[in-house]
Amino acid sequence: MRHLTRALLCASALAAAAAQAAVTADEAAKLKTTLTPFGAERAGNADGSIPAWTGGYTTPVAGFKNGGRRGDPFAGDKPLYSITADNLATHAAKLSEGTQALLKKYPKTFRVDVYKTHRTAAAPAWVYDATFKNATSARLEGETVRGAFGGIPFPVPKSAREIVANNELHWRGDAWQSDFRGYLGTANGQRVLSVEGLGDFQMPYYAEGQADKFNGDYWLIRLVNSGPPVRAGEAITGRQNLDQDKTQVWVYLTGQRRVRKLPNACCDTPTPATSGVASFDEVDVLSGRTDRFEWKIVGKQEMLIPYNSNRLHVPTKDSDVLLANHLNPDHVRWELHRVWVIEATLKPGQRHQAPRSRYYIDEDTWVAVLGDRWDANGQLWKTLWAHPVVMPDLPATTPQQQWGFNDLISGAWYASGVVNEKTVHYKTVPRRPDGFFTGDALAGEGVR
Repeated sequence: MRHLTRALLCASALAAAAAQAAVTADEAAKLKTTLTPFGAERAGNADGSIPAWTGGYTTPVAGFKNGGRRGDPFAGDKPLYSITADNLATHAAKLSEGTQALLKKYPKTFRVDVYKTHRTAAAPAWVYDATFKNATSARLEGETVRGAFGGIPFPVPKSAREIVANNELHWRGDAWQSDFRGYLGTANGQRVLSVEGLGDFQMPYYAEGQADKFNGDYWLIRLVNSGPPVRAGEAITGRQNLDQDKTQVWVYLTGQRRVRKLPNACCDTPTPATSGVASFDEVDVLSGRTDRFEWKIVGKQEMLIPYNSNRLHVPTKDSDVLLANHLNPDHVRWELHRVWVIEATLKPGQRHQAPRSRYYIDEDTWVAVLGDRWDANGQLWKTLWAHPVVMPDLPATTPQQQWGFNDLISGAWYASGVVNEKTVHYKTVPRRPDGFFTGDALAGEGVR
């Protein structure tokens, strides 16, 4: 009995130590020398095609005003080269499987225009300071991040799950509004408006100086639909919590004139805003619960990814950026960057429409820029994408609801965050009261 008790105590001690493991002070010190404040490699690559990070991009485009249309600071850049179905073999090593599949599926219309790499990632000094502190204090307890606030939790990651947490908590501002549309593309080339509305977003995790008030709700959203007409007046509000069991989402349905709490706003449950074609864990490429999967690091490699995508915002007509089967490559910018490649494989006994997924996480921002998902038959099913935008006024480089996917089997596709006919792209606003992002508040303001 004594031996059994001692063994159990040792096992408990080891488990506790593992849960609280963090990087050493010496490893954290690299964030001020060989690594950027967010944990990327400061140095460029061997041939100079990826430059060194020198502080990011923090000079606002001339004439920019908060909430206005966001210009392209690199409008004068010309493509270095273009990749098509004809020369795909030459460049395949630096393209995701999903991107290669798009080149093969739409050889006459889809291409990858590659531009000079600009390492624009930046953040306020206080976010860097918080990231440095997190490096030696943050830990994972099961699926829950503990001991982190106000910065990247694991800038020197030791596991794929820590990389996922970095993506979940990447820097994108504190409180903002965005007016945007989402379109469903059908296999026969039609584009159908699925959502149009004004979104309020808030990240209590990045509320400067309010660590003592943080309750784990790191991401708050409230979206009120103005269109399409059949959905005008509908609304959704959600609170994502570091403890995934505490995440809550409510929807207001005009036909019922009532607010309903969604019982399972996670995983492969369809999202209302996308008319059910995307699941909750495909929003922004990678989001939501992680406990159904085993996660592993495949490695870090140089990849061609969408980046500094301000040129997508420049055209003033939605139709200019939306072709029949994909985004218009004339307005999509690709650059060579280093990314973390991670994979998720469904655990035994769990269920999901996509039993295997691979994600590409930008090392400078921790944004999931690309993702590929395989179905139960092992077929490459969906390729997911996000388009990080450089926002030197924050400063940050991050997608703002500018994400989507292509279904490689059915031919359907989806584009969120289309702002070309909108005047408010991203407007920094004062923080809303916490109660604004609740089902009760949604019920109190329900219309139609």
